[in-house]
Amino acid sequence: MKRQLYLYLFILTALVAAFTYMYYSKALAFEKKKNESELKYLKDSITGISNKLFDADHFSLENNDYAKEYFADYDVQKLMPQIKEALLAYNDDPKGNIYTGQEKLGEQKFIINKIKILNHRWIIADYSDGQYWGDVVLKYFVEKDGKITFQIMDTFIYPKQEY
Repeated sequence: MKRQLYLYLFILTALVAAFTYMYYSKALAFEKKKNESELKYLKDSITGISNKLFDADHFSLENNDYAKEYFADYDVQKLMPQIKEALLAYNDDPKGNIYTGQEKLGEQKFIINKIKILNHRWIIADYSDGQYWGDVVLKYFVEKDGKITFQIMDTFIYPKQEY
């Protein structure tokens, strides 16, 4: 009787071990497959985002070889911050940045917040006074002496949003 009990315990232990082994090996394979599919999804997402970023940066001085060729006498990487600084310097005017094309509508002045240099000639910028927001397209010129001048091409102010 004692031998039979040990035999049944041995068989039961072997079955539990076999089932445990099968369960964990399938669980490991399932996790591996799940991780591979998540990794593929993440790689596809990164590729998609990279493509969108590349498309968005198509209109930028940094990625436009023709525009960079126009500035053959200048280092474009150094010129871009100079252009941005020259435009943002007008934010210090008490009446606001003249290159927003807007007069003060309230107590606050209009200042330029963000700037994107599209190519060797155009800039798009966003401006606000804290209540109103707008966009402006500027033409810029880099003179031979290094002076940077701007000209407003078009400006648009959005209607005030009431929340």
